[in-house]
Amino acid sequence: MKYRMYVDEVGNPDVESSDNPLHRFLSLTGVIIDLAHIRGTVHPQMEELKLNYFDSHPDDPVIFHRKELVNAKHPFEVLHDSKTHTNFDNDLLNFLRNREYTVISVCLDKKVHKETYQVWRYDPYHYCLALLLERFTFLLEQINATCDVMAESRGGKEDNRLKDSFLKLWKEDTEYLSPERFQNVLTSKQLKVKPKSNNSIYYHFDEKTECFNFAGWTFFKKREIKLPTK
Repeated sequence: MKYRMYVDEVGNPDVESSDNPLHRFLSLTGVIIDLAHIRGTVHPQMEELKLNYFDSHPDDPVIFHRKELVNAKHPFEVLHDSKTHTNFDNDLLNFLRNREYTVISVCLDKKVHKETYQVWRYDPYHYCLALLLERFTFLLEQINATCDVMAESRGGKEDNRLKDSFLKLWKEDTEYLSPERFQNVLTSKQLKVKPKSNNSIYYHFDEKTECFNFAGWTFFKKREIKLPTK
């Protein structure tokens, strides 16, 4: 099986803004899924859902955006009808509950991070990415699988920063993992980056880039990931 972990963040890595409650936390979430499952099940069933409610067409496919969905804006005007809205919500939630994927999330309190490490500290994004990839590697080792990683583009210098951080982890060790363990399960030392052109929140699958996104409502089966002891 070929897996991919799709990564997106909530918040920003700026520790100087951490005194502001609205900017105190940085969270990275990875959705891990078998790409064959996307092609064979997730993508066709999601397209059927879009066709049933929004008359989506292959030449002009409907892309789910959270803001437009919640406010029933174009092309989701049918959701103004309360019965249709309820039926759509139920169908979408059932769809997400019945798919096969695993979610790993890391949340950093930047205020505590700043106060704890006053002389020297990890870059918050690098720190969260390291924890995320560690847990991801533990999972892949347990299920004897390999995978690559794709992140949402943040543009320009930020994309290069993400790629450099990923490459550094692939080449160097962390407190728990040697670079060889990363390299044994990650099929590429390059972080794939998807542009935000579609800004998809709930779900989007791009056949060309094999890019998969759904992060608005999340349902996943619990999987125990055993952490090493030192």
